[in-house]
Amino acid sequence: NLLAIIFFSVLFGLGVAAIGEKGKPVLNFFEGVLESMFWMTNLVMKFAPFGVFALIGVNVAKFGIGSLIPLGKLVLVIYLTMIFFVFVVLGIIAKMAGTNVLVLIKILKDELILAFTTASSEAVLPRLMTKMENFGCPKAVTSFVIPTGYTFNLDGSSIYQAIAALFIAQMYGIHLSFIEQITLLLVLMLTSKGMAGVAGASFVVVLTTLGSMGLPLEGMAFIAGIDRILDMLRTSVNVVGNALAAIVMSKWEGGFDKEKAKHYTDSIRKSDVA
Repeated sequence: NLLAIIFFSVLFGLGVAAIGEKGKPVLNFFEGVLESMFWMTNLVMKFAPFGVFALIGVNVAKFGIGSLIPLGKLVLVIYLTMIFFVFVVLGIIAKMAGTNVLVLIKILKDELILAFTTASSEAVLPRLMTKMENFGCPKAVTSFVIPTGYTFNLDGSSIYQAIAALFIAQMYGIHLSFIEQITLLLVLMLTSKGMAGVAGASFVVVLTTLGSMGLPLEGMAFIAGIDRILDMLRTSVNVVGNALAAIVMSKWEGGFDKEKAKHYTDSIRKSDVA
């Protein structure tokens, strides 16, 4: 039962943190285990495209090109949901914080392009922190909020995981009640914490979560063929969400420099015109 494991893991982590220096060896051990598991997973994922190619090829041969239509619909639904989330949900939050999400996207355009093409949020972390500091956020806030957000504030990944899990259930004709859907969301919220900011990490999280809900893991093999396409946008959404979180927290703490933000925004506009 994955829920029991998660509950135990949370309590165990709190216990390790509570005993301070005595818990360092335990922490170092599990960090080593984590890195080893990610290395092993990445090794397997390097050969995954061959298996995915064969799987999709067999399905197309058996059921025709129409078997790819559901995957196209999945990509469309996830992309539209993420776009709605950025421009409407984050747009409202940005407005409440006294800024504009379009301005934020313009400031981060280079980082968003890099995140989109590499599907890795880790690649833009240093530049993201620097730009948020230039935009008026105190270094004390950016150095805490953004790295922490890379673990606990993964908006794009959460959207992808929820829709992908529901897609698998529908693909196998499994009906999830409202309570089961809420439970699935709660489990995904827990299992996504501590997720690595590397390409394909969300896919692994969904894979480990499906079993707790009695959903077939084999369905993820079908999604694997389009995971890279989905990973690109969800990574960019994660970056925007963390940048906005830094602005919101800076204003909450009263440390946001409006003059610095205005000067930096004006300088970007001038450079674009030039």
